[in-house]
Amino acid sequence: MEKIKNIWLRFVGFCRNNGVSLSAKVYFVDALGAMAQGLFCSLLIGTILDTLGSQLGIGALTATVFTLNDVGYTVGKCCSLLAGPAMAVAIGNSLKAPPLVLYSLIPVGFATNQIGGAGGPLAVFVTACIACEIGKLVSKKTKIDILVTPLVTVLCGVGLAALVAAPIGTAASAVGNLIMWATEQQPFVMGIVVSVVVGICLTLPISSAAICAALSLTGLAGGAAVAGCCANMVGFAVLSFKENRWGGLVSQGLGTSMLQMGNIIKNPRIWIPR
Repeated sequence: MEKIKNIWLRFVGFCRNNGVSLSAKVYFVDALGAMAQGLFCSLLIGTILDTLGSQLGIGALTATVFTLNDVGYTVGKCCSLLAGPAMAVAIGNSLKAPPLVLYSLIPVGFATNQIGGAGGPLAVFVTACIACEIGKLVSKKTKIDILVTPLVTVLCGVGLAALVAAPIGTAASAVGNLIMWATEQQPFVMGIVVSVVVGICLTLPISSAAICAALSLTGLAGGAAVAGCCANMVGFAVLSFKENRWGGLVSQGLGTSMLQMGNIIKNPRIWIPR
């Protein structure tokens, strides 16, 4: 037992000497909060731009910037396409990744988000954290660091994504099955369940938009889903106005309540309806 303890202490010391903290706060508060900001600056900003372009008829926002695989991308869709890399880089930055590790997280985030589907954001969180920390362990340890660090970071990140991203996506989609079950119940019960579940999905690091799109929620179920989203977004925006002022009100009210995930981890009671 003493030998195992000594090995563990040496491992912890080695990690700390290389900037790996192994702290729950660093991962589940700092990194998760940073990931939410990365998501806001990509997917959510893209959605806002597309909505403004279509609703207000702004040609610059509805024009195709480039075509990829016969699919035209507007400015907003460009932002949404790069949600994975944005989240991964945001996580790496919060973990104080060296430059080569940070830049190597771009392909890791893109691959993970594409494989993860509805669970893309959560999968990116897992793979980016692990790939970043492994990259930090080898960073600047060899004379060919510019080759070794990106290779290790990318291979570890994408390899891990191939193993866990799809199962995480399946688990996230299972939440969608719960919503589908709710839509088959009595309207009153269904409305409550769908509203609560979709509101929770919106705040958790999974893609509520992907889940709702896959289920084609319309009519009463769609209305209940919108109500749940509004309750979380507007509710958190108003409740945190004293601390976050107008910036928090706009970013949460128009963007996403996922920005509160770090605070929810620290104090889950703030999610309890008042």
